[in-house]
Amino acid sequence: MQLIGMLDSPYVRRVAISLRLMAIPFSHRAVSVFRHLAEFQAINPVVKAPTLILDDGSTLMDSTLILDYLDTLHPERSLMPPALPQRQRALRLLGLALAAMEKSVQLVYEQRVRPEDKRHQPWQERVSAQLLAAYGLLEQELGREALSLNSLDQAGISIAVAWRFSREMLPQQLAWDDFPLLQQWSAQAEALPAFLATPFE
Repeated sequence: MQLIGMLDSPYVRRVAISLRLMAIPFSHRAVSVFRHLAEFQAINPVVKAPTLILDDGSTLMDSTLILDYLDTLHPERSLMPPALPQRQRALRLLGLALAAMEKSVQLVYEQRVRPEDKRHQPWQERVSAQLLAAYGLLEQELGREALSLNSLDQAGISIAVAWRFSREMLPQQLAWDDFPLLQQWSAQAEALPAFLATPFE
């Protein structure tokens, strides 16, 4: 398998970390959807990261769909809890983490890609409020029940990846010290071998 995309994408990084934790062999090609457009188009005309090239040459895209495929391929290595209520909570946390990723990416595009005279302040304020809500709810969830490195699942991975992306790319966006539990979880997860082997870059 070959994973296509840059590790500064939270979607690419969550797949790469998951592949490592599931002990699934893969190679990584750091192809940018911006800087290497023609190269990416040759792999996937839709130019969507991550793209996973399978051993038979076919491709999959979208991090959630790729992870679903990996779970189907190796159900015994799945990073999702198999039964309720653990699975229900994991899905709730995962939904919030993915929302935080999405809103962070939208703000990065607004602030770094869109020309300044084309930016719409009410839209940025709305997206910022959605990002704040996602992290606020995650902080509450971690306050009710802490995550554990001993039972690291897809929700825990995605929360840490989302947090690192937001902090790196949007350092002035939120009052980050208002989220001590998320900060603590991020630091713990980022110290794991699978995260260290998949650096944000």
